[in-house]
Amino acid sequence: MNSVIITGGNNGIGFYMVSQLLAEGKNVAVFDLEVDNLEELKRKYSKNLLCFICDITNQTIVNTCVEQVFTAFGSIDYAIHNACKCLFTSMENTSDIEYRNIFDVNYFGAIHIAKAVLPYMQKQKQGRIVFTSSGVGITGFINISAYASSKAAIETLAKCLNIEYENTGISFHIMHPPLTRTISSNPLPIPNEFKEDPKKVGVNLAKNINKMKFIICPSFLVNVQVRLSYLFAIKFGRLMSKASIKASYSARHDI
Repeated sequence: MNSVIITGGNNGIGFYMVSQLLAEGKNVAVFDLEVDNLEELKRKYSKNLLCFICDITNQTIVNTCVEQVFTAFGSIDYAIHNACKCLFTSMENTSDIEYRNIFDVNYFGAIHIAKAVLPYMQKQKQGRIVFTSSGVGITGFINISAYASSKAAIETLAKCLNIEYENTGISFHIMHPPLTRTISSNPLPIPNEFKEDPKKVGVNLAKNINKMKFIICPSFLVNVQVRLSYLFAIKFGRLMSKASIKASYSARHDI
């Protein structure tokens, strides 16, 4: 299986996943609102990399882009929904519109990608669809309820679809990157030394994309952390939130 669609591949983890997948000889199509950071890769892999300005909240646009990918590559073997939108505000300061916007990208974006690629994968009788989750979607976290709940919804969506399509040759998975130095994580009051390098995370996730397990992690350590998060969700969520509050207080008071 050699053809990959990935949303949110212009920056951060997604960018380095794209780079690694291309280095492995795969054909890659990136769907993003901006694709300027991919110019160098495009020059190096002119026959293997397609870039689409694509609003994943619009099913019609996604369908059109997917059709063009299939026409160019002849198959769609992987679809990775990595694009995300995050907001760091309390529930009372988050409007209904903001909640919906987060879900439009994180949750309905996953649905749009899945609906668009499934007809092609069904004809092929094989394919892998991967949604990027987050630890806070398991444990919860302070002032991030829109993002965290959208990731929790993605987890359940992947489980349901895995059951629905279990006899078709198509499998659904979730990726769990650790807290990483990305644009979306910048507002978190956590020192950068406690965040993982996006290149390391992206490369390792790409290398593990063929793992048969439902949960795909970039390393054994992250896999253990994720498993423990499932077992002790509330405790982990409270512990991490308290640590974040303490870090934020220390930063404001230069402690």
